[in-house]
Amino acid sequence: MTAQNRLFEDMAKLASGALGAAAGIRGEMEALFRQQMERVLHEMDLVTRDEFEVVRLMAEKARAENEALSQRVAALEAQLVQAVKAKPAAKPAAKKPAPRRQPKRPTPAS
Repeated sequence: MTAQNRLFEDMAKLASGALGAAAGIRGEMEALFRQQMERVLHEMDLVTRDEFEVVRLMAEKARAENEALSQRVAALEAQLVQAVKAKPAAKPAAKKPAPRRQPKRPTPAS
């Protein structure tokens, strides 16, 4: 019976060693895969999440500023329309007749 227990112990050690080796191989494969993916993504010239978030925040700020400026322009246009309606158009001033020139008198010849 001890021989049988010894056999099971040896098989258990062998299995645990194989599982440890498999786990090590798995870790190496994951690292290699990650490196390969990073290289491919770098070659594709993709942006990082941080860069994307910065640009997204910039776009949101620009959109808000654009909306505020649009509202301001609309308000100023409304004020301009009210000012034009309230003030009648100025009539051009009547032209004064140009003064008449008197004909030149001949100078007496000496």
